[in-house]
Amino acid sequence: PKDVDVVTTATCGVMSGTAAILSIPIEGPGKFKGVQEISLNDVPAFPGPCPNENLGIVEAILYGTTPSKKDPKRYGGGHVFYDLVSGKSIKVKIKTNEGDVIEAAIGLKDLEFARMFTTRACFKNYLAMINTKPGVIETIFSVQGLKGPYREVTVSGCGELNPLENDRYLKTIGIGTKILLNGAIGYIMGKGTRSSSKKPNLTLSGDMQAMKPEFMGGVITGHTPDCMTSVAIPIPVVDEEIFENLKIQDEQIELPVVDIHDRSPIAKANYGNVWQGKDLKIIFNEKVCASCTFREKCFVEEICPSASFKKDKGIDSKKCFNCGACVFACPEHAFQANLGTIKIHDREVPITLRQSNRIRAEKLASELKSLIYEGYFTLTPKVADINLGR
Repeated sequence: PKDVDVVTTATCGVMSGTAAILSIPIEGPGKFKGVQEISLNDVPAFPGPCPNENLGIVEAILYGTTPSKKDPKRYGGGHVFYDLVSGKSIKVKIKTNEGDVIEAAIGLKDLEFARMFTTRACFKNYLAMINTKPGVIETIFSVQGLKGPYREVTVSGCGELNPLENDRYLKTIGIGTKILLNGAIGYIMGKGTRSSSKKPNLTLSGDMQAMKPEFMGGVITGHTPDCMTSVAIPIPVVDEEIFENLKIQDEQIELPVVDIHDRSPIAKANYGNVWQGKDLKIIFNEKVCASCTFREKCFVEEICPSASFKKDKGIDSKKCFNCGACVFACPEHAFQANLGTIKIHDREVPITLRQSNRIRAEKLASELKSLIYEGYFTLTPKVADINLGR
């Protein structure tokens, strides 16, 4: 421990409890008194809490999981976040208290305030989901629905890289700890909803103006659109116990397998099943794709959760989530990756979807390390402990 001062940890995955508070200029003062409704790229948001009477400015809260009215299966709040941070202009539509409808085009630079927050994020890893019954269950833990019985398993969690696994007793992580949220400096506000001592998670906050699109975005699921969020947390090596915790490995971290119907436990695996000896990156064979007999109706293009594949352009590496859905969706096997299996009741069930991105988490942890080395990120001690309760 004398040779190590700080270890940077990170996680990246689907985190439904992601939202943003935005202050949006619409028109000049006096043009309207207040707002009844607001949408961003046809994704409904909640006006307020401040009415900003007669100021021409609308405050709004947008959930990362809210689906678009026009394309509810493929576009939602997480996609709006991505478009804003990517520098794109989005359409804002309001209905005033007087009943008038006003539209405006705005970008992130137009917003005087754009802060992302999470109600539940940076979970201490998560679960593996399986359908134990015949048929297909529509769920956010799948892309095309979870097929049963025992035909596939989907997983979440970055394993040994996860911040809460590396500081499991929260000796350094606490209220006020400085972090990276989607590449931008942010802070821990406290514990998240449904957090417990066995399954902790955090509430976080960060300025969207400094975020990077590669660490965030909208995700298509088998139910409704969801949100990808990335978190990096530095852990100072303050004592021997912290140092020992930092040695944790994937094989030592339990991954419970639960039934999608009621979350009842079915089996136990570990994150070695997910990440050790597996392909973190998807390999794409352009030649196989070019000769595919299904190019007119490309299945991968239709179901890709991050919308990162186009048959005429290939994989957009900046958007690709390396989830592995394409490996099982392509009938010509143009996509290759070993995602592994999990043993359940004496059968090896294939992992068909990873809703966490180990490569992206490793990159964010590395970026945090560089920022610390270069002096752009100074560690802040927590101002209070997080009481996880039972």
